Amino acid sequence: MNTRPFSRARRTFVAACALAAASLAHAAWPDRPITLVVPYAPGGSADALARVLAARMGARLGASVIVDNRAGASGTIGAAYVAKAQPDGYTVLYDATPYSINPHLFPKMPYAANALQPLSLVSLAPNILIVKGDSPYKSVQDVIAKAKAQPGKVNFASGGSGTVQRLAAELLRQKLNLDMVHVPYKSGGPAITDVMGGQVDFMFSTVAASTPLVNAGKLRALAISSPKRSPRLPSVPTIAETVIPGYEVYEWNGVFVPAGTPPDIAGKLQKAVAESLQEDEVKKRFDDVGAQPVGSTPAQFADYLKKEDAKWGEVVHKGNIKLD
Repeated sequence: MNTRPFSRARRTFVAACALAAASLAHAAWPDRPITLVVPYAPGGSADALARVLAARMGARLGASVIVDNRAGASGTIGAAYVAKAQPDGYTVLYDATPYSINPHLFPKMPYAANALQPLSLVSLAPNILIVKGDSPYKSVQDVIAKAKAQPGKVNFASGGSGTVQRLAAELLRQKLNLDMVHVPYKSGGPAITDVMGGQVDFMFSTVAASTPLVNAGKLRALAISSPKRSPRLPSVPTIAETVIPGYEVYEWNGVFVPAGTPPDIAGKLQKAVAESLQEDEVKKRFDDVGAQPVGSTPAQFADYLKKEDAKWGEVVHKGNIKLD
């Protein structure tokens, strides 16, 4: 007896049922809370912005979006957790610039390079070059002049080798061929304290962390790392306009999902991110910490990541930078 037609029909039926079940599951998504993993400690700028975005995304998706902090190893622990999660739209990564730096610092990453797919660039936030409030440095040119006149005598602080603050200074150093000494700290807070105290000459810091101290006269802002001046600090020139044309460094935030997430679910998530970032209240909350909301397409974010990877890879390798 020939059973081939029956077997073929049965396989077709089973495949059709599986496809229908998957379509129904996608249509019902989300039917439970979504976890937004932040691979950094609570209280930082990425965590604060992620919580603002999570609340608005949840309202648009009709489901709770819960922020889960999984800090450690410069963000790689939380990123690895999401990379290995089920690609069902219920586990999402909210990462920052170290995502583009880490592959060039760690001998081996805890997840594959293609394990995460970019969803949307969320925001861009520049850094400002700060010195002590009564420092003899009145401009970034003063810092550079001292570094050229006395090689190895100018030092700069950061919250660690893998931070944007460290690499922003390293990019400045490399572009101008300066001999300056890096002083790493365990976090940005103690580094800022020592800049205020004069123990360290300068550092790059976030607008949110430094602006109140600049306004209070405890710090002086010499330059900003964005291509254009900040509306919050209009008198502070950019590094690009003063000493290095084209210089640009941002602390970016972005959203990723595990590779293989169904396109329709990924599309709903991206739409929720982009629309949330257009809300006036969200824009205000981001502006309060010196961040510019973006809300890009996945393709635009992927293109931005390629440029970031190339830039920071060159800086790390040229500077022979190692983890602290």
